Amino acid sequence: MNDLRTPEKRFRPEIEGVRAVAAFLVAVYHIWLGSVSGGVDVFFIVSGYLITTSLLSKMLKQGNIHLGEYLLGLGRRLFPVAFIVVLFTLVGSIWILPQAQWKQIIAEGFASVFYFQNWQLAISSVDYLAQNNQASPFQHFWALSVQGQFYITWPIVITAAYFLARKVLKTPVRKTLLGVLITLFVLSISYSVYKTAVNQPWAYFDTFARAWEFSLGGIVALLLPYVKLNRRVSVILGWTGLAVISLTGILLPVSTVFPGWVALLPASGVIFVIISAENSGGFGVDRLLGSKPFLKFGSISYGFYLWHWPLLIFYFAWFDTGQASIFAGAVIIAAALVLAYVTVTYIEAPVRNLSVKTSKVKIGKALTALIVPVLLVNGGWNFYVSQMQGKAYEAGDYPGAQAVFYNVDAEELDPYPSTIEVQEELPAFYEDRECFMYTSEEGMKTCSMGETENPDYTVALVGGSHSGHWFPALSELSDDLNLKIDLYNKDACRFSNDDFDGLLNETCMEWNEKVLQDLQEDPPDLVFTTSTVNSGTTVPDGYLEQWKKLEGTTHIMAVRDNPRMKEDTPLCIEEKGSIEDCSVSRDEALSDVVPWENTDGIPENVTFVDLSDYFCGEEVCEPVIGNVIVYRDKHHLSTAYSKTLAPALKEPLEEALQKQS
Repeated sequence: MNDLRTPEKRFRPEIEGVRAVAAFLVAVYHIWLGSVSGGVDVFFIVSGYLITTSLLSKMLKQGNIHLGEYLLGLGRRLFPVAFIVVLFTLVGSIWILPQAQWKQIIAEGFASVFYFQNWQLAISSVDYLAQNNQASPFQHFWALSVQGQFYITWPIVITAAYFLARKVLKTPVRKTLLGVLITLFVLSISYSVYKTAVNQPWAYFDTFARAWEFSLGGIVALLLPYVKLNRRVSVILGWTGLAVISLTGILLPVSTVFPGWVALLPASGVIFVIISAENSGGFGVDRLLGSKPFLKFGSISYGFYLWHWPLLIFYFAWFDTGQASIFAGAVIIAAALVLAYVTVTYIEAPVRNLSVKTSKVKIGKALTALIVPVLLVNGGWNFYVSQMQGKAYEAGDYPGAQAVFYNVDAEELDPYPSTIEVQEELPAFYEDRECFMYTSEEGMKTCSMGETENPDYTVALVGGSHSGHWFPALSELSDDLNLKIDLYNKDACRFSNDDFDGLLNETCMEWNEKVLQDLQEDPPDLVFTTSTVNSGTTVPDGYLEQWKKLEGTTHIMAVRDNPRMKEDTPLCIEEKGSIEDCSVSRDEALSDVVPWENTDGIPENVTFVDLSDYFCGEEVCEPVIGNVIVYRDKHHLSTAYSKTLAPALKEPLEEALQKQS
């Protein structure tokens, strides 16, 4: 059986030009459009094409891939500029970015160095409690992490296909590899389409949902020798490909619909360019992409991609803005170009030019010299932050809501917890994975806390994070009232039979059915949940319907939802340094009329509680009360403040429990 032709391993100037275009588009869309271009998908196709060609050539010539030399060669190309950018970004973050972001940046710094930043962001993207994280200066490293994981696994794929062809199937190597790549493509794009439909934020960063792009690049490499076009068609195809690459970010909302089947659009663009260059014409797009300016930019495009994003984030933080002017954006691009040229020329090139066969020790020393400062700075910074946390505070100096409850004035001190700690301190039940569910999780989980041995009362805390952030207050009362607290918590979900026009996902609605059934079969003494949403003027119908189904079974204690702030509270306090500047007016945050007084059809098994006066004075809702930071973001109560609400919650809780008994 005849084998496929061997892909020609040669320098392809149009690919260097495509890299330049993709990198420039990424920067332009980030800086001026505040969106995503689809340029990284171009990088993935190109990487799949080039690495498949290179590894297959080595495999056919040598019968194996020297993994050590391969990885060392990979490291000398990828690590020098990346480590320099990471080091610069760490130092810049310490100097420029607020302390409230430090823990996030430290974690992402390590994730970027060790090439798992995509998974770090995937977890954050589906973790409702982490979705208020600010844009990190390391965020763009997710694409490099995916590529790094691909580079490590691809030799295994090529070797497995070679072994399968020679030792098992006795088939031609290149045809066997083509079959393997087509199989990977089908499996990955099928998974990608499914995952994008059910959980697009996760899919966007998922390596397995992106693997088809690398496979497709490899398929193109194997089939390209068989594609023959006349020059006119080739010219049209090439310019069409460049237009597709350039306009993808305008035609599609890339960040919210990729990487399912629609990512085939930029993929087809780069494939068109590669095919066109193979059948070049006098007016072909490869003439432009292979020109000296494009080649020069392409040679530093990797560094340019790495530099542009932290410069943009630092610009936003330094000038307290979320948008770059034309001039400012041009300066950022110019600075990224200069830094890319300097780091590629004077740091990357000397290492990249060392031979992996004769200079292994030199390469190892060079890479070690580059990574050690990164690890020392990030590790030292992490240690410093840990030392800042956990400081002892006198409770009397930080009364929080108790300053309102007991009508006392606390001497004004620096707010507690620190802006670093407040975002990290979640209600205690989040430490047990059996006590809460992520947004996309299916089924139902429940656990019990408080006085679980011989309680006088059982309280079921039901709902999403806006129910869950009352747990510290209930926990404070558990000893005094001898309470067992049964937790039914699912992030971004509400105790409702209505999905709020699709806001609550399908797993939330299924969870509601299971929770209701559980409460009916084993009723607690009281169900504690929220009664309103944001500054709503009525109690939602979906809430009422759920409560009605528990009439005659148990009693409901429904607390009014807390006000929302305009900005992330810890960040605002740190950046503006003024509680007044971070406050909102009571009129904006709360409706004038108590929502249940505006609502018909309220079942008789409900007790409403309004603790709004512990968040807002007569005119203003403040982010710090009694020296305690009220919110850990824009709208979730801090654990510290929730605990101080216990005295205010005690009396209405006792009354509600007595109604049931």
